[in-house]
Amino acid sequence: MTGSSSAIAAPPGTAPPRPAMVLRLLAGRGAFRLSVQLMGLVLITAWGAHDYGRFATALGLVTWLNFVPGAAEKAALKALPRLRLTRDAVAALAVRLAAVPALVVLAAMAVALAVAPRSDAALYLTAAAWSISGGLLMTVSGLHRVRGKSTLDATAFTAGALVVGVVTGLTWVVRWPPGTHLAMLLGGLLVILGASVAMLPRPWLRGGGLPGHRLLPAFGRSTVLLGLTEVLDVLATSVVFGVFALSGRTTESGPFYLALLVSSAFCSLLFYRLRLHQPTASWRLRGTGAAAGRARAAELLKLVERAGIAFAVLLAAGLAVPPARAVLTAEDGYVVLGVLVLIETALYATGIYASFLVENTNSKVLTLTSGTAVVSLAATAVAAALLVPPLGPVGGFAALVLALTVKAAVLRRLVRRH
Repeated sequence: MTGSSSAIAAPPGTAPPRPAMVLRLLAGRGAFRLSVQLMGLVLITAWGAHDYGRFATALGLVTWLNFVPGAAEKAALKALPRLRLTRDAVAALAVRLAAVPALVVLAAMAVALAVAPRSDAALYLTAAAWSISGGLLMTVSGLHRVRGKSTLDATAFTAGALVVGVVTGLTWVVRWPPGTHLAMLLGGLLVILGASVAMLPRPWLRGGGLPGHRLLPAFGRSTVLLGLTEVLDVLATSVVFGVFALSGRTTESGPFYLALLVSSAFCSLLFYRLRLHQPTASWRLRGTGAAAGRARAAELLKLVERAGIAFAVLLAAGLAVPPARAVLTAEDGYVVLGVLVLIETALYATGIYASFLVENTNSKVLTLTSGTAVVSLAATAVAAALLVPPLGPVGGFAALVLALTVKAAVLRRLVRRH
């Protein structure tokens, strides 16, 4: 394509969402996120540090699964605005690609609950099922938005917020253990998910008359590369929880999890806002619009890189000076932890938007973003291994910030070279 994409009439569904609709959708997702935030605060009073640490570690280790089904949604939102004849077939393929991993995890959970219902394996697999089922609900809701049924998205997540609120209240009163609490959450979510899937058009469930295997190579590649970035980013956070567990500081993963909820709440809403605008962005960042999008992304990545380098210098100086090191290693260093949360959230949000601009230009650059995510994961593992054992939650967030710096530096240079 040699001309500007703006010179061609945009297909239906690529117009920017109306402000009223955006507010309604954000209210639904916001209510769900708020209920999860409050759940974390309530449960620590119900269980105490030990059980809450197990609960936080279980969720922290499997949070990345929430983004596995979302890869199909991301690929569909990018592809569907550009398709006409194969639209139904691609939507059906997206549903199948999102559903298969969720069904595998649910089956594994059922086996674990039948064999050893009180084991750690059952707890972790139930947390995994809750996480991946939430991701599948996001994908199905995204497909509803594409076909003009955005109210179903808001309704589904408002209902999810009610499920979280009711189950959390019952857990606080009855004192259900973490495994039972997660199982009850999952049961309510599966009811909502089943209703959402049933409301999809039949061609999007059965296929659009074109065999899926003919579309799978191209759509599957986009799904893997688009989804890999987010999965690896969140998996990096799970690695930090793994370091907490391996270093014998599982109890301290509770404060890290609570602090992470603040960052993830804001960034998840940003993720969602970008998904709402993805059909429009996908159309506008074609052709000559791609160069402008990549240039803007490079500027944002440079900002993240410089801020991260400044943070690394300050952290090294703080560890070198005994009074500052005492503040960083203090068990009640909640002020320092709060500052790190703000820094990590700002850098992560800026990086999210930069990656979004790059990913929606063309399919060739997807290897750049996914490859950079692998580098970021490795950087997180190394930084967490060095910083978490001596610094605890502060070290966990410091590791995330340093990994974001590495990711921005690598991606900016790859984009410039491209």
